[in-house]
Amino acid sequence: MSLIRRRKGAEADKTSVSESKTIQNEEEDDDTKKKEVIPKKSKEEKKGKWSCLDNCCWFIGCICCMWWLLLFLYNAMPASFPQYVTEAITGPTPDPPGLKLKKEGLTAKHPVVFVPGIVTGGLELWEGHQCAEGLFRKRLWGGTFGEVYKRPSCWAEHMSLDNETGLDPDGIRVRAVSGLVAADYFAPGYFVWAVLIANLARIGYEEKTMYMAAYDWRIAFQNTEVRDQTLSRIKSNIELMVATNGGNKAVIIPHSMGVLYFLHFMKWVEAPAPMGGGGGPDWCARHIKAVMNIGGPFLGVPKSVAGLFSAEARDIAVARAIAPGFLDNDMFRLQTLQHVMKMTRTWDSTMSMIPRGGDTIWGDLDWSPEEDYLPSKRKQKNNDTQSTSENTNNSPSSQSKPVKYGRIISFGKDVAEAPSSEIERIDFRGAIKGQNVANTTCRDVWTEYHDMGVEGVRAVAEHKVFTAGSIVDLLNFVAPKMMARGSAHFSYGIADNLDDPKYEHYKYWSNPLETKLPNAPDMEIFSLYGVGIPTERAYVYKLSAVVECYIPFEIDTSAEGDDEDSCLKDGVYTVEGDETVPALSAGFMCAKGWRGKTRFNPHGVRTFIREYDHSPPANLLEGRGTQSGAHVDIMGNFALIEDVVRVAAGAKGEDLGGDQVYSDIFKWSEKIKLPL
Repeated sequence: MSLIRRRKGAEADKTSVSESKTIQNEEEDDDTKKKEVIPKKSKEEKKGKWSCLDNCCWFIGCICCMWWLLLFLYNAMPASFPQYVTEAITGPTPDPPGLKLKKEGLTAKHPVVFVPGIVTGGLELWEGHQCAEGLFRKRLWGGTFGEVYKRPSCWAEHMSLDNETGLDPDGIRVRAVSGLVAADYFAPGYFVWAVLIANLARIGYEEKTMYMAAYDWRIAFQNTEVRDQTLSRIKSNIELMVATNGGNKAVIIPHSMGVLYFLHFMKWVEAPAPMGGGGGPDWCARHIKAVMNIGGPFLGVPKSVAGLFSAEARDIAVARAIAPGFLDNDMFRLQTLQHVMKMTRTWDSTMSMIPRGGDTIWGDLDWSPEEDYLPSKRKQKNNDTQSTSENTNNSPSSQSKPVKYGRIISFGKDVAEAPSSEIERIDFRGAIKGQNVANTTCRDVWTEYHDMGVEGVRAVAEHKVFTAGSIVDLLNFVAPKMMARGSAHFSYGIADNLDDPKYEHYKYWSNPLETKLPNAPDMEIFSLYGVGIPTERAYVYKLSAVVECYIPFEIDTSAEGDDEDSCLKDGVYTVEGDETVPALSAGFMCAKGWRGKTRFNPHGVRTFIREYDHSPPANLLEGRGTQSGAHVDIMGNFALIEDVVRVAAGAKGEDLGGDQVYSDIFKWSEKIKLPL
């Protein structure tokens, strides 16, 4: 009986165990089903919570990762790899000019002085306000430009000059960086003088035979001497280099605005103290072999007018049209157009590049030297300075309506093209500046436009068209305080009598039409510049839509030419040049104004023109190209570098082959009726 009971108990236990297992399995199945349902809901909930911010963060993260990966790979690959890839695609690259000339046996002979232009020289902080704490001797201009992004308002404050004196504001000292590093690179990887320096070094040059004449490019030329004694330092360094190099005279290589700065220097060094350097009338003859001007704006650049008038050029105007209002608003505390205008209008050096010579040089309402220029019909010229273009009067393109480049500013495309007899204008000069344009909310960034009033703005627009002869009056009207400083340091006319004592004042020294070249008949002057790139020459303007608060004028980017061969694009008329300086400005003085013995060159200093036809890089691996004619990129042009190195090693202009001309510069120069 007990055995039977035990068996029944065991069977009962087994039954209960199986039942419990069944119940447990059912519960587990239910849990599993619940678990299967729950993740679906959680995933849907998570998916619903994914926001635009998450997408942006992931996108930025991916870009950063890719950037750091590419940067790592770039730094990890052999230095010769880019050259290897380039040669595999385009074939073997030619030897750099320095190496080529070293194989020919050329060696360093004449000491070399570099004179940088506007913008390309580095500036560093020596004293500043509290917001610039920790920036002592750090670059505010050039290098990485890190401070622009970290503290833009503070940066703009320290880069601005005093609006009354054109010198340092109280408590701020910003000075030019010294040495070759001042302008070898403008930013990491973006060379200015570095390629030329490297090629000179290949034939034996070193720092004792090369000197970077760095200066604060923001201030007026004479003020660089008043504040920093820069002109005296240039004089002393040239004298030292000549004395320590066996008496070999120096070769001076100015670029861009540095060309005008060195013109000022050549008059300053001859003039008696205290206004001048007291070197005497034969100083240049004793110390200078050649002046090789690169991209020189001898007669100014129309681009400077647009910059002073509306803080624009073609690229900024196009960006402004693509993103309306962005450059006119204070977003993220970045510097807008108004901030840019406030800062740059304190830089007196910008006024050195206002077009010189008036209507005589640049043309009037109905005429301009380059009026027959057609981009598609530009013909390559040979080295014969007297060669002229083939007669194309019977060609279809020659029947195109001449462009009136003399109208540097026109309000409306119809005004830019209309016969002068059909243009009705009022004289803005006597206009009374009316009620203040700016209300209290617009006073955060002061510009002189705020003091013009609605009536003043309307008077400018209703004058409709401005030539080089009226541009100075226009700028005096819209920015009298700025022009009062500028007019004390620069002049824009043509001298009637160069023996008049008034031309002994420094304000005339950087204007080649109001001064004489030094008494140095053995000295040579070269004009080296690029051609083949559309270059800003005249502008179509309109009133700004936000005239109540902001800059009241802007380039009308909707103005376009009527055909493919038109020189009008995005509201800008273009002509032959290097993208910044028109060929007329860079070449006229050496083509005609100084050629032979003229009243501007009474001692017969020899002049040469060397033009470099622009050829863009064949692929991205070539960087900025070795045949570029662009205003800054030309500093890496192998043909230009070879010319410079040859002259530094002792060659003369005739040894280079004389003039090298691709444009119509001689033809245009002959059209200018300037008494010589």
